[in-house]
Amino acid sequence: MTNPIRGVFSAATTPIGSDGSVRLDLFAQHCRALLDEGCHGIALLGTTGEANNFAVSERKSLLEAALTSGIRGDQLLPGTSCCNVPEAISLTRHAVENGVLGCVMLPPFYYKGVSDEGLFRFYASVIEGVADSRLRIVLYHIPQVTQIPLSHDLIDRLTTAFPDIVVGIKDSSGDFENMKTMAERFPGFSVLAGADPLMLPLLRAGGAGCITATSNLRADALRTVWNNWQDPQKATEVGAAQGRIEAWRNLSNSYVQLPTVKAMVAKARGHDDWLNLRAPLVALSEDERKNVWAEMDKI
Repeated sequence: MTNPIRGVFSAATTPIGSDGSVRLDLFAQHCRALLDEGCHGIALLGTTGEANNFAVSERKSLLEAALTSGIRGDQLLPGTSCCNVPEAISLTRHAVENGVLGCVMLPPFYYKGVSDEGLFRFYASVIEGVADSRLRIVLYHIPQVTQIPLSHDLIDRLTTAFPDIVVGIKDSSGDFENMKTMAERFPGFSVLAGADPLMLPLLRAGGAGCITATSNLRADALRTVWNNWQDPQKATEVGAAQGRIEAWRNLSNSYVQLPTVKAMVAKARGHDDWLNLRAPLVALSEDERKNVWAEMDKI
């Protein structure tokens, strides 16, 4: 098996109307635009997509909206995990039945200090509950948020038990050495960077691409890096694209990242419903938004 899931995937953000409802129309338009701008696929309903602020029914509706808009199932990597097995099975089965490329799965994160044995049982229960050979799982390692790290021994156990199902990991820890070590230890396992600037060094270390927030805004630059990173004659072009990626990523981190990304998307897409978030998350203040928009004009 050689990196079954590869490329630039956008951790797509989710538009919310002033009444608190999901704007399925704007979401589908955004996803289609991301593909046109250079993404290989859309990783909807992750951290940037506010997945855990939505009901199971809303999460299914977002996936269906993308498909109804003409996006192929094999261009989609939805987040389908929950803190309980039955809902995780329901979301994952729905995704598989709709022909998705794979499902990105957080560990169950409410209870802290759980063992690798407990985490293995969670993932195994979902896999066995879905009971579909088409299922492909990308594990999601973001310990600064979940407080539940995914150890290399756990990955080894899962890939041994389910070699054709557990096929990759999104690492949003920011720890490049961890990504590099996984790429070395697990040949053919798709290691995907969760931070845009780390895609290039990870590709050089044997990684498979990225699932990132800044791709909501700079898919073009990420695709330039992806297409040309191995070509010495394109080194200047790749370097310039990497510089744009870093500048936009830094701007997205100038305030709390998720509302900042949504403010940036609101300006880029020309619609204020991108500014809205669901509680407990809150939007940027007007002054913060104006500052971000002014900086966007400069870069």
